[in-house]
Amino acid sequence: MRQFTAVVNPSAGGAGGAAALLALARLLREAGADLRTEYSRSLDHAREVARTAGEQGRVVLAVGGDGIAGCVGGALSGTGATLGLVPAGRGNDFARALGLDPDPAALSRTLLHGDPRPVDTIEVESAVHDRTVVLGSVYAGVDALANRHANRARVLRGSASYYAGGLRAVAAWRTAHYRVTVDGEEHPHAGYTVVAANSGYYGSGRLIAPDARVDDGLLDVVMIRQAPRRLFFTLMNELRTGGHVHRPEVQVLRGREIRIAADRDVPYGTDGEVEAVLPVTARVLPGALRVLC
Repeated sequence: MRQFTAVVNPSAGGAGGAAALLALARLLREAGADLRTEYSRSLDHAREVARTAGEQGRVVLAVGGDGIAGCVGGALSGTGATLGLVPAGRGNDFARALGLDPDPAALSRTLLHGDPRPVDTIEVESAVHDRTVVLGSVYAGVDALANRHANRARVLRGSASYYAGGLRAVAAWRTAHYRVTVDGEEHPHAGYTVVAANSGYYGSGRLIAPDARVDDGLLDVVMIRQAPRRLFFTLMNELRTGGHVHRPEVQVLRGREIRIAADRDVPYGTDGEVEAVLPVTARVLPGALRVLC
């Protein structure tokens, strides 16, 4: 029987992380599984707990949203340890890309009996931060600014907070001039954002990169060019289906190493966390993480 250590973000989804674990924990223990629970004090603490549990041969459960999933998954990347996801945050986009059912009964069956699947991760390097590893995407531009607004929202939750954050970010945005280098080839770009996507989803269910796959050894690079604001709002709505990629204002490339720089301090984010400004380099790590799904 599998042994689990749950790393819980106590603030995820308005304290929903701890609540989501309660029903799941009962089902896991009734099935005979050993489950330990650790509440993270910080992302660094979560990484430390995850590595220790992984070294002990335990399945590490990331309980919360994309921030804790990326943090814990990044810590386990390349170690051979196994990750399980308990989606209980604002976005849950990597869990969505894996097709995970958040219902406790379905999720318990996956965690108890599912086979570990190798997926790619993203190594992220910048001049400000040391090397980190994340799961879903690196995004630089108006979406990172919108994510920052959403993270600071006190009233709105879920998709509503991202949409409101997007409106606020677009209203104040001025075109950024990027230098995007994909596997050594430079692509000048002026516009709203550049996204290096491992997972197709970001921003609470928005399908930014419809053809991205978590196990193909490539990152999909989505660039949205300069356009009238009214058109960008239309593009935001089309993110629900991925239809935006058919517009001439959107360019999609693929590569293994992507460097993003700009003519000013453009913010970038990773897996729901916005901590720094460009430049940044994203590098795919093929099959580096085992995930139960």
